[in-house]
Amino acid sequence: MSDTDDKEATPLSRQHVAAYLQHLAAERRLSPNTLESYQRDLLFLLQTTEESGKALADAVASDVRDSIVKLRKKSLSPASVARHISSWRGFYSYAIQRFGYLNNPCVGQKGPKVKRALPKTLSPDSCAQLLDGKREQDIDANVLLARDHAMFELLYSSGLRVSELTGMDFIDIDLKAGEARVTGKGSKTRLVPVGRQACKAIKTWLSWRQALLGGNDTPALFLSRWGRRLSVRSVQKRLDHWVSQSGLGQSVHPHMLRHAFASHMLQSSGDLR
Repeated sequence: MSDTDDKEATPLSRQHVAAYLQHLAAERRLSPNTLESYQRDLLFLLQTTEESGKALADAVASDVRDSIVKLRKKSLSPASVARHISSWRGFYSYAIQRFGYLNNPCVGQKGPKVKRALPKTLSPDSCAQLLDGKREQDIDANVLLARDHAMFELLYSSGLRVSELTGMDFIDIDLKAGEARVTGKGSKTRLVPVGRQACKAIKTWLSWRQALLGGNDTPALFLSRWGRRLSVRSVQKRLDHWVSQSGLGQSVHPHMLRHAFASHMLQSSGDLR
């Protein structure tokens, strides 16, 4: 390549990455968090190839290996390194079809072995201790306790991701039918069952919801104390608070309730609660 070509290569590479990210958002409908991960992974590859004076289209297997070495020097976990390589491989597959790249230098590149740990979960007794740890009269008399109880019952009863929980709207829940409409990964919608205890808890929360709503018109099912849609981080913080008061003696994150749902459902013939 000439010096002129070198100057044009870098912005063109960045245009190709931007187009790929747009494709992931529009066609594959990946979540914002997942898109951010892809962007970080690809920007690292961009940086390392730019440092060697190459465009992404001209990178070869040795360039990718050099990038992997630099990744490992950053003390990233094996899973993070493997995710980077997967992101790069996907970009090149797209670029070959869309932009006429001649080869995929990531083919055959292997990251460190990733140890697959079994997901942590909660026993049925631990779930009961967590969800039944508050007195019913206290929950009925406190708007935040009523909201939290409904959230955690629903997470466990329906096996939801916390992002699915916070994304639910008021109209997505049908207490009479005992089911909820949930929008998951890839903006795919599905109906999930809602157990008896969860329905009861949600009914109590709905009697309080208007008090938090105030003058806002948000359609969100679960609200912050300021009447806005609750964030994923807020749910995590509230669960931490409940766990600390439950006496469980272990840390619990929202996804553990999802794993508990799957595990306990296999042991049960119907409603978990």
